[in-house]
Amino acid sequence: MQPGVGTIAGIVTGAIWGLVWMVVVSVTFMLASGAITTPPVGAAMLAGAVCGGLIMAFGPAARTPGLTIAAIASVAIALVIATFGAPLGLPLSTAPLAQFAAFAAFVGLTWAAISECVRGQPSGRLTRYQAEVIAIRLAKGLGLVFFTVLVALPFYVMVMTSLKNQAQLIANPLDFSLDLSQGPAGLFRSYVELFTTYHFGTFLMNTAIVAIGTVIITLSFAVPGAYAVARLRFPGQAFLSRSILLIYMVPAIVLVIPLYAVFSQLGLRNTLTGLLIVYPATTIPVALYMLQGYFRGIPSELEEAGLMDGLTRAGVISKITLPLSLPALASVALYVFMIAWNEFLFAFMFLDNIDMFTLSRGVVSLNSSEVPRQHLMAGAVIATIPVLVLFLWFERFLVSGLTAGSVKG
Repeated sequence: MQPGVGTIAGIVTGAIWGLVWMVVVSVTFMLASGAITTPPVGAAMLAGAVCGGLIMAFGPAARTPGLTIAAIASVAIALVIATFGAPLGLPLSTAPLAQFAAFAAFVGLTWAAISECVRGQPSGRLTRYQAEVIAIRLAKGLGLVFFTVLVALPFYVMVMTSLKNQAQLIANPLDFSLDLSQGPAGLFRSYVELFTTYHFGTFLMNTAIVAIGTVIITLSFAVPGAYAVARLRFPGQAFLSRSILLIYMVPAIVLVIPLYAVFSQLGLRNTLTGLLIVYPATTIPVALYMLQGYFRGIPSELEEAGLMDGLTRAGVISKITLPLSLPALASVALYVFMIAWNEFLFAFMFLDNIDMFTLSRGVVSLNSSEVPRQHLMAGAVIATIPVLVLFLWFERFLVSGLTAGSVKG
């Protein structure tokens, strides 16, 4: 590497982050304000390149708070000059508060992303390892931004649409700004009407019954089954362990028609009981597969010690294996709950009575020209929020390792 290559790396990194953040911030600005603009990506790349070059022109020891302030100011000044005083490509009189917030967000995010990528790297000669560190940090950052936007953008559009009225959607379908002048009654009108007019309270209750029931039934069969495969010795154990997931080789659509005919004859169609038979049948195999691997990872010495202390096999499972398996049980329970909560195909085929609809079936029933679009979006929000909350709550179980240090050599 020749001297100055570090500065070049900073310029390239800065230009990339300037482009990325200008696109992200401009799209967010348009969604939040309703003002349409063409992002000045060329000016943003120049501003980012100036910031990256300035940071990498100095060594790590010289990157003082004063240089940080200068780097942040360089982004702002370069963008304003390159766009002739219109940093987002719009006159400053257009949504001034939103423009200022977007401009500040661009400046701060661009500087932070560049600083993180080049943190600790020298300004002159770069080794191959140092260049790879910058490239890996850049790739990780771009991936994080991409997938965050991919998830957050549809959710934002869904929530904002659900808080609008029909007149606003007709006037500008692409305006996803929030009109606070409606007051709480106007903002949440769609949600109120869902429960008062479109039976969403019934859908929510049916879905909760089916999802919780599926989790209970699945774990009731999967826990002893997985323990048997992982710990006990019996003929066909190896085959059963390897063939658990064979059921997923058969597409669900192939099973729907025969099950529809059988359930119709047995009177199980249009009942939650039918779903409580089908859903566990599809989730038990994967629950068995997940749990048997975890049970094998629990030191067998703990269970043998319990047996020597007089515990029965059932006592060993309940007092030793299951407490140590809480992370796995939480993971399986959450996975099964999400499948049952969001399942659509069997619910769509088996349920015709609106009083038996689950949320997924109920949301689809809102996809009609007779139902305002904001009601459909509100239904999607209601179907999404419980799973999101449960995931955030269960995360503390998913990341914990309760077996760490349980056996010492």
